[in-house]
Amino acid sequence: MSIRIKTQQQIDGIRKSCQLAAETLKYLDAFVIAGNTTDYINQVAHEYILANGATPAPLNYHKFPKSICTSVNDVVCHGVPGIYELKNGDILNVDVTTILNGYYGDTCKMYNIGEISAEASDLIEITKECLKIGVEQCYPGNRFGNIGYEINRYATSKGYSVVYEFCGHGVGIAFHEDPEVSHIAEKNSGKRMREGMIFTIEPMINQGKARTKIDKNDGWTARTIDGKLSAQFEHTVLITPKGHELLTNVYHEF
Repeated sequence: MSIRIKTQQQIDGIRKSCQLAAETLKYLDAFVIAGNTTDYINQVAHEYILANGATPAPLNYHKFPKSICTSVNDVVCHGVPGIYELKNGDILNVDVTTILNGYYGDTCKMYNIGEISAEASDLIEITKECLKIGVEQCYPGNRFGNIGYEINRYATSKGYSVVYEFCGHGVGIAFHEDPEVSHIAEKNSGKRMREGMIFTIEPMINQGKARTKIDKNDGWTARTIDGKLSAQFEHTVLITPKGHELLTNVYHEF
């Protein structure tokens, strides 16, 4: 496993792409409402990304057919936008990855559709806290495994499970780079973080069992095996000399 150490020029380019990805999520706030389809949200995001001089990384990536991922309720990740019409009480994850001047920026967040249940709200807040806890482990010399160790320890203490079949990853020069960033790991395991590394942390937290199943119709959509809710937040993180910088923390407060 070879983890790229980014140059200052690369960091500057990746930062700009990450800012655009974050701006896209903010822009979508006005469109993620009851009555709109996930395909319409995809269309709006696609047009916004292109209008800002970038391209959506997911489109045609390993034949993925859309420009963003839209994961509703029991969908853990990689939900394919389509005819589903959002309704009051739904929770939705939108995952955006932009390519701007050849550099990748990757982020995702949860949206509430109207008034959601107390259970759904609690899941979202715990998931947001899991991301924050993972990010706190990001500083030079620390081991990557401590990100997953602390996320899993917190989530399970609250009665939730952590998806282990998908993980965070290096990003910036390519869509997916080394290392894999697991959200469940042994304490003090894995390689050490070094200044100039850029990667995502994107915990997927489930109400019920941790396992997922892939939709046979589209080959992408990953759902919880028990139909219970799942939530996810994601940041792209840069390791700095004394700690970290959240490259996607421009317009969201999480």
